[in-house]
Amino acid sequence: MKLFRRASRRTFASLRGHRNYRLFFAGQLTSVAGTWMQNIALAWLVVQLAPHSRGLAVGLLSICRFGPFTLLGLVAGVVTDRFDNRRTVIVTQSVQMVFSAVLAAITLLGHVQLWEVYVIAALGGTALVFDAPSRQNLTFQMVGRDELPNAIALNSSLFNTARIFGPALAGIIIAAWGSGWAFAINTASFLAVLAGLLAMRKSELYPLAGRRRPTIFRGTREGFAYARRNRTVLVILSMMAVFSSVCFNFNILLPLLAKNTLDAGPRTFGVISACFGAGALVGALSAAAMSNARWRVMFVGAGGFGVCELLIAPLHTTAIAGALLFVCGLFFTSYSTNSNAAIQLASADHIRGRVLGLYYYAWNGLAPFGALLVGWMCDHGGTELAFGVGGVSALGMTAIGAFAVKRPPRPAPPRLQAEPATEQLAA
Repeated sequence: MKLFRRASRRTFASLRGHRNYRLFFAGQLTSVAGTWMQNIALAWLVVQLAPHSRGLAVGLLSICRFGPFTLLGLVAGVVTDRFDNRRTVIVTQSVQMVFSAVLAAITLLGHVQLWEVYVIAALGGTALVFDAPSRQNLTFQMVGRDELPNAIALNSSLFNTARIFGPALAGIIIAAWGSGWAFAINTASFLAVLAGLLAMRKSELYPLAGRRRPTIFRGTREGFAYARRNRTVLVILSMMAVFSSVCFNFNILLPLLAKNTLDAGPRTFGVISACFGAGALVGALSAAAMSNARWRVMFVGAGGFGVCELLIAPLHTTAIAGALLFVCGLFFTSYSTNSNAAIQLASADHIRGRVLGLYYYAWNGLAPFGALLVGWMCDHGGTELAFGVGGVSALGMTAIGAFAVKRPPRPAPPRLQAEPATEQLAA
């Protein structure tokens, strides 16, 4: 019982100890649920507007959403290191709210066309490019280095709680009233996160040591040089580039799994999405109870995720697919939360924004190319082929990453000796 109470206290340490983080967490809980509703509604709307070549159509939606990361992701981290993170997030969240409102209006009025969905998705994705690294760096400022792994895991639990309820609620709303109302609810949900950001006390934010105002080109070069010399950063970025491109395309796979493979409708789409989210929530809360980021947990999560994808590939039964998606979600957050915490702790304050920019570029910037590949595989070999290729790729990169970590580290140049390195991760 004492062990359970100690783990429970550790799980929610960041919420108890930091007022600014409590405000952020509460606002995000509402807003992220709305975002998940919009993601589900967007995918389903595209499936409806493109009755032929659905895999390609959903793949193009993914390109529009994540293509801005490909074009701008490498410089987004420089912007994060130049400007106040809280103000940047306020701007990016406000812009996303406006785009969501426009999408709701044209859909509810019955005039929505496929090209309009793609344009608005691209504009919202552009705002997200600058939002993601700034929001992660703001998390560091809200809780500090010691509580950062816990806060990242709690952010993931928040995200995955929304992943459970958002898709399930979206499935009901879409089936009853259409996608437009899901977009309208998402628009309103942004008010909660904006209220939390505006209510923060700037005096309680942790300062970022040695922060400078890098130029775009020089700052980008410095970020690449840092990533190349830091073993932790290099391994995590390399793994994430492959995982995000080939393995993490659930925004394409799940609607097609529901519609084509399982021969079902939006309710089933919402249910299987919620199953994945429930597993991801359990994984996130487990990660929050840990005191630090661990290589072993990260690699077990990555390998377990690959095995689950291989097991899902041949399935045509909703119940079994949902159960395996639950386990897949658990491994997903075991991998992603540990990799996120590790790469931030391995980065010096003055360059963390650029490292996070590279991290989100690896996660989202290469996704459009993976989306085309996964969409093509779904159209020609079904979700069976796409899940199978994803599983094999995940297992291959897990083995390569584990081998790279075990190799003796290269000696760092003198100017980098004092910076955080791989040894900060627990085994």
